[in-house]
Amino acid sequence: MLPTQVDESLARRLRTEMPRALELMLERELQTTDTAPAAATTAALPRRSILKLMGLSAAATGSLALGVFADDAQAAEGAAAGGLKPTQQPAAFVEITPAGEVIVTVNRLEFGQGILTALPMILAEELDADWARVSARHGDQRPAHADPLFGLHLTGGSNSVKNSFMQYRELGARTRAMLVTAAAARWGVDAASLRTQAGQVIAPDGRRLGYGELAQAAMALPVPAQVSLKNPKNFRLIGQPTPRLDAPAKSSGQQSFGIDMALPGQLTAVVAHPPVFGAQLATLNDAAARAVKGVKAVLRIPGDRGGEAVAVIADGYWPAKKGRDALQATWATEAVEKVDSARQLAQYRALAAQPGPRQFDADMAPLAQAARTIEAEFTFPYLAHAPMEPLNCTVQLSADKAELWVGSQFPGTDAMAAAATLGLKPEQVQVNVQMAGGGFGRRAVPSSDYVVQACQVAKAARAAGFSAPVRMVWSREDDIRGGYYRPMHLHRARIGLDAQGQVLAWDHTIVGQSILTGTFFEGFMVKNGIDATAVEGMREPYALPMRLTVHHPQVNVPVLWWRSVGSTHTAFVMETLVDEIARAAKTDPVAWRLAQFGTQHPRHRAALELAVARSGYGKKRLPAGRAWGVAVHESFQTVVAYVVEASVTKGQPQLHRVTAGVHCNLAVNPRTIEAQVQGAALMGLGMCLPGAAITLKDGVVEQSNFGDYVVARMPDMPQIEVAIVPSAEPPTGMGEPGLPPLAPAFANAVARLTGKPQRSLPFQV
Repeated sequence: MLPTQVDESLARRLRTEMPRALELMLERELQTTDTAPAAATTAALPRRSILKLMGLSAAATGSLALGVFADDAQAAEGAAAGGLKPTQQPAAFVEITPAGEVIVTVNRLEFGQGILTALPMILAEELDADWARVSARHGDQRPAHADPLFGLHLTGGSNSVKNSFMQYRELGARTRAMLVTAAAARWGVDAASLRTQAGQVIAPDGRRLGYGELAQAAMALPVPAQVSLKNPKNFRLIGQPTPRLDAPAKSSGQQSFGIDMALPGQLTAVVAHPPVFGAQLATLNDAAARAVKGVKAVLRIPGDRGGEAVAVIADGYWPAKKGRDALQATWATEAVEKVDSARQLAQYRALAAQPGPRQFDADMAPLAQAARTIEAEFTFPYLAHAPMEPLNCTVQLSADKAELWVGSQFPGTDAMAAAATLGLKPEQVQVNVQMAGGGFGRRAVPSSDYVVQACQVAKAARAAGFSAPVRMVWSREDDIRGGYYRPMHLHRARIGLDAQGQVLAWDHTIVGQSILTGTFFEGFMVKNGIDATAVEGMREPYALPMRLTVHHPQVNVPVLWWRSVGSTHTAFVMETLVDEIARAAKTDPVAWRLAQFGTQHPRHRAALELAVARSGYGKKRLPAGRAWGVAVHESFQTVVAYVVEASVTKGQPQLHRVTAGVHCNLAVNPRTIEAQVQGAALMGLGMCLPGAAITLKDGVVEQSNFGDYVVARMPDMPQIEVAIVPSAEPPTGMGEPGLPPLAPAFANAVARLTGKPQRSLPFQV
């Protein structure tokens, strides 16, 4: 969902340079969408204010929270360093009630990946809490809740457990140490003589004190700077398949999401967007809309990509939608590019023949001596995120403050954008992170598009005399027709093989929009004109002589990261081509890959060998009409290998069984990892199905909802077995790696059955 090529030195640059990058990006964004006074307000914000916008300080929320929050000065300093210092953090994350309930604050957005369970598990492990008495809640935009590595408030890039694993272990250990110290003082004994278990401190003579009895005394103690962590072999909770804390509410229909906000007197807004990206409002007749029962106002607001939009405000969603449907608006489209998918593909093909920036530059002279040449062109369409919960944001605006309720992957960035849009001071904005029903990257927008729009609506409503909170909702049609997309890509490959099928040279070109241009990541991750996310996964882990040329055309279609980012297309290209190379070498595709891995890629080897062993590949006889397919890919530092069984019936490929071998280092919650792989595999399968594409005609997106934008459904779901390679190493990312290798594994099985390699997604059989 976010860029993956971020190392520690880059993280340091992000922490120190990101505030200014955000400031400039937001200034540029608002200058194209707002009035001059608002833009001037943004430009006038000092750097210290930008830091505070990224994460506001706040007072402790509970009387029994352990430790103390930093004051404003400490908070600003902490934000610059990527959050509060470890000794300042416990109060921002742990609250213990007098009854002994442990409430863990999670510094990430929960939108299906299980993070409201995984991070509390990590903290509870070191705290020795009674898991039956642990609950979780979302954090917000305060400095302590920033990612400890990047210093940003984000959920994405499969970074949640990976980046916060040590942080939450230390939080639990520090809290436990304070409780033990408090118990030792009460009993007058040496703290070293005490032990903890299931939410209690236990003395050698058997005396016990519950954490709830000690919390108030513990909160007055200094937070220890150094703590000892458990040996992983002593883990009692981490590594155990654990039911998710949010499962009962979700399975019973009681879970509240952002779209369910219902504040007293709340109004609902929907916005009419232009049919072509960037088009300007030309004429508007809103008489019929105002006549709809329940409609309170029709207001012009700045458009999210320039020009104007029209907001219809009503006392509920349906009257607001009916009012919008009744608007009579025309749009001026003459000055904007009207993208046409067929014409765009022709332009990409022409561009692929041109010289361009190089990512790899191996010698291509051996191509002239090739005994056999593989030439292939791959095409990948735009894809919509299409989360089950449509985009929404509720804003309560008053003269001197604003409160937002939104399922945000970027609460710090969204808080900054809201404050600048509303012309408020940083400390006057509060973001309440809500449970979200999916996102796949769509709720992590550097421009904060729908949050800014919600604030524009609230500001216009207040100016029109409405003081009630306003919930803005984008329908799924709004987002599919006017949101952000996984970029369309074209790949072209020419591979020269010798008589034995060994690769002599591989000439490769990628054409596709950059998702980082114009964002605060551009200065760090676009080098030599190449967006690092567009090429991630190319050549790896195979040491092959490749020349890789990259073109990033400017196209009037907004693009954004999509679950597994660049690996959505690079994994398909690499893993279908290496299968074709293996066939040319008359080598089993598993054996070919294992030979390439050698000893340099033990995690790839372990994942593939586990998937092969569990699937019965090469040993089990498949039913007539079925074939094996194999693929392995690393993304977000996790390796996933798939062995699949597929068939083709009446020209339609069908996936029957999937066996996954997963190497994600330490598995904090195996049950969540299994669910993540299953969900990612189904989403990867969805890319293969006919109709899984966003297309444009005369600048207008042709799809609108699940009726014409295909996603995988229950009948498409194959049997999936997930096997995890045992490891005690710190965990790696898990939200996205299950997606990339599914489509190529399926395609490789189809190619075995039909003799025809798949060169595009969705499949064309």
